[in-house]
Amino acid sequence: MTQQWYQTVTGESLYSASVCPDNPAEPAQITNAMVARAFKRIPLPASTLVVQPPGGETLVNFATNFYTEAAPFERSVTLVGQRVDLRIRPSGFGWSFGDGTVTRTTTPGAAYPALDVTHEYARAGRVGPRVDTTYSADFRVNGGPWEPVVGTVTMTGAPVALQVRTASPTLVGY
Repeated sequence: MTQQWYQTVTGESLYSASVCPDNPAEPAQITNAMVARAFKRIPLPASTLVVQPPGGETLVNFATNFYTEAAPFERSVTLVGQRVDLRIRPSGFGWSFGDGTVTRTTTPGAAYPALDVTHEYARAGRVGPRVDTTYSADFRVNGGPWEPVVGTVTMTGAPVALQVRTASPTLVGY
């Protein structure tokens, strides 16, 4: 047995694999650990946070709505000279509302009127809410059967500027 270094399509060294010099035509075994390392190196998109009401302002004690649009996608890499297809999907969302409050969901929220992910701010001021997206994946080697990749990858989202304001109700007559 000899040790040889292999690279993904990104050109980064990932692992060494044992190759038998007696039968070099036999493809090396792709393991779940090898695929998991490759999965962690694939550039994954960070989700963009959408805040409702729009315009960068909300009110104290108002149910502010949050969501993102994250969809499954596919990527392929070459490991040990073999094609590895990955079906990547968002599997979790970490919502940080910018005031110290956080929550996790398995769904990306939804636009109004759904109100799946909301938060009520207790104080006026500037906050920077964000959403972090956790991805899971399945893989197959050379068109074979799909298997789950062990482990997940989380991408940190960029904070969105949000001004929380107070408002006083005023009665008006006609």
